[in-house]
Amino acid sequence: MIAIFAALSAALAIGAGAFGAHGVTDAKAVEWLRTGGLYQLVHAVAALAIMGVARGAAALLLVGAAIFALTLYAMALGAPKWLGAITPIGGLLMIAGWLWAAWTFGQR
Repeated sequence: MIAIFAALSAALAIGAGAFGAHGVTDAKAVEWLRTGGLYQLVHAVAALAIMGVARGAAALLLVGAAIFALTLYAMALGAPKWLGAITPIGGLLMIAGWLWAAWTFGQR
């Protein structure tokens, strides 16, 4: 299931980046789409890379990246700016996922 979610996450990240590059004119929206796409894509690939050894950490990376990126995407599409207060929660979950991965790899 993690691999499926990671692959779909990567596809969404590419779509968001493309939309930001070609379908949006507002500079802030372009920035949100670019940032969300970058973080989501990197963490999708990282989750695929570590899921065999650190499955829980991989899942946490994906959940964090989804929260982070989806709140940015929503604001870029016109959602209320208060969603920006939720974005850091995704960032904290990504950090926690990386720390969990480090701990897991340190145990080996």
